[in-house]
Amino acid sequence: MIVLTADQVDSRSTPDLVGTAVRDLNGNPQLRLVLPAERTAGDEIQLVPASGVDALAVILQLTRTGRWSVGCGVGPIREPLPASVRESAGEAFIAARHAVERAKKRPTRFALDTEPAGEGAQDVEALLDLLLVLRDRRSDEGWQLHDLLVTGMMQAEAASALGISPQAASKRAQAAELRAEEAVIPALARLIDDLDRGNEKTSS
Repeated sequence: MIVLTADQVDSRSTPDLVGTAVRDLNGNPQLRLVLPAERTAGDEIQLVPASGVDALAVILQLTRTGRWSVGCGVGPIREPLPASVRESAGEAFIAARHAVERAKKRPTRFALDTEPAGEGAQDVEALLDLLLVLRDRRSDEGWQLHDLLVTGMMQAEAASALGISPQAASKRAQAAELRAEEAVIPALARLIDDLDRGNEKTSS
């Protein structure tokens, strides 16, 4: 299974963001969670997403702000599952712990580990790094367009909402690499799921 652990950056000198992040994650109707997000330490969040799609959605949401280091762990979880992530245990949680500690020292503030260690984790981490770097370079104008398009708006509708021409919206989308992101997200989600399935076979 997949476990995500996120640690707030510079929490000693910034406001506590854990409560808001937990409410946002658990209140998202599009996000499927096997175990909901909880505060597991003073400035730490942990959750169990249902799939690679859901894991990637959380990773992208938290890393966008620059306020979180995010570790993704893939491996077995002790069953039967409890009601709370705080009561859970297993190799996936160990992998997520290792990953978040590595993430704190990485430019993208993200890392992915599997337990037991297996091939593929470094490849997925490297590809996700590329997406995170692309997103980090996006302008505020690019994000404005992105946030409208992800609601289901067509680009022409988003242009009208932003008060710009369709041609200007097209240039903004190109500069923000929105098509590249749209294409790579499903592929990355499948790779995370592949890691999870491969890990299950290894541990069985």
